[in-house]
Amino acid sequence: MPDDNHSKATNKKARLRLAAGEVASRLRQAGYEAYFAGGSVRDMLLGQEPDDIDIATSARPEDVMALFRKTVPVGEAFGVVVVLHGGFEFQVATFRADGAYIDGRRPKTVHFSSAKQDVERRDFTINGMLSDPMTNEILDWVGGRQDLDAGIVRAIGEADQRFAEDRLRLLRAVRFAARFDFRIHPETWNALVERAPEILMVSWERIRDELLKMFSGPNPHRALILLEEAKLLQRVLPEVAALKGLEQPPEHHPEGDVFTHVRLMLEQMDRLTNAGEMASSPELGLAVLLHDTGKAVTQTQKDGHIHFYGHEKAGAAIAEDVCRRLRLSRQQARTITALVADHMKAAGAALGKLDLVETKKLMRQEHFPMLLDLLRLDCLGKNGDDSLWARLKRRYEETGEKDLWPRKLLTGADLKDMGLAPGPLFKEILEALEDAQLAGTVTDRDQALALARGIARKQMPGRS
Repeated sequence: MPDDNHSKATNKKARLRLAAGEVASRLRQAGYEAYFAGGSVRDMLLGQEPDDIDIATSARPEDVMALFRKTVPVGEAFGVVVVLHGGFEFQVATFRADGAYIDGRRPKTVHFSSAKQDVERRDFTINGMLSDPMTNEILDWVGGRQDLDAGIVRAIGEADQRFAEDRLRLLRAVRFAARFDFRIHPETWNALVERAPEILMVSWERIRDELLKMFSGPNPHRALILLEEAKLLQRVLPEVAALKGLEQPPEHHPEGDVFTHVRLMLEQMDRLTNAGEMASSPELGLAVLLHDTGKAVTQTQKDGHIHFYGHEKAGAAIAEDVCRRLRLSRQQARTITALVADHMKAAGAALGKLDLVETKKLMRQEHFPMLLDLLRLDCLGKNGDDSLWARLKRRYEETGEKDLWPRKLLTGADLKDMGLAPGPLFKEILEALEDAQLAGTVTDRDQALALARGIARKQMPGRS
């Protein structure tokens, strides 16, 4: 199956490039310049097939819409039209130069320009190259290819000006440096650190999108380090920044403070993802970041030992606040919060500290497979030993579907036939029966009826 998925993905990307070439070719045939632009050129030069391809052209928006049957004018004022072709969507943007930026995000005015001027307004040199889709010639006026070869993220032109134009570029610089394991050029870094306090001028939706990409993509541990060093983490995720220097009991956490623990977990997540042993996801990445945030508000010392009693409960409340701030979907928020709330239960289940019923109920949760991944990372980020995870995983695999979801032996109708009226007693009996089935103490209908009658007699003493 993994090979089939890889083959399908490869085929899709090949069709994407072919379709993009057809769009550019039609523009060329109509007498306009047309090039692949930005990140797709960067990825191709790195030997990677891009997930999407943007096209830069001398054609005006109205010209583009006249040439193609299916278009969506998503930003005519900025010269951007989406062209639907070959089953894909392509952003086709007219060469432009920007006027003054007044809101830290968008220019007040734009005017259409040349290919060179269009490139010079972009963010980083590695994203500032154009590629001729017909000849594969690279047009590079900003030194992007040199920086790509050297592994450098460098702002185009004046770094401070690029960041002042759009503060989201502060996070994008970190994301690209982490994703490609590049270093940020000193001048660009200095401007980034200087402008870091302004990141909150950006909407939380845009901040969220960058963070999700960082912590579900390559080298998330490096993204964490760069965010902290640039003082961006303290502004967008202060709950995680608070983990820096937060001591842990060395007998349980030889790796060091909580921040180091989280960094090591992210490093292991990246390793296991690359090895095909784990699927990365935004939910898992954020759960790793947030799972121990409750330690910052629950740390106590007793008899010379550090304790974090109830940190998972405090962490779940913090995670809920963070998810709300980042405008995550309800499903994402539920998953992340549940992972944080249950991460100690997973360890307890592996250690045998949870009884059979509690363990099975935990295994029935939709997020349990991801909780297993979180447990593995938690173990590896502590002492490099994931045997605890292996024990719980084996137990999960040996527990059949029927063991987790036993067939109901009694229903509400059966309780009515016993002469009971619907109400709280119904719920009590059915829940007790479910627990007994999970525990294996009730396995047939006669035993179920006996249990139900016993509870009813206890709650209704006058009943025979």
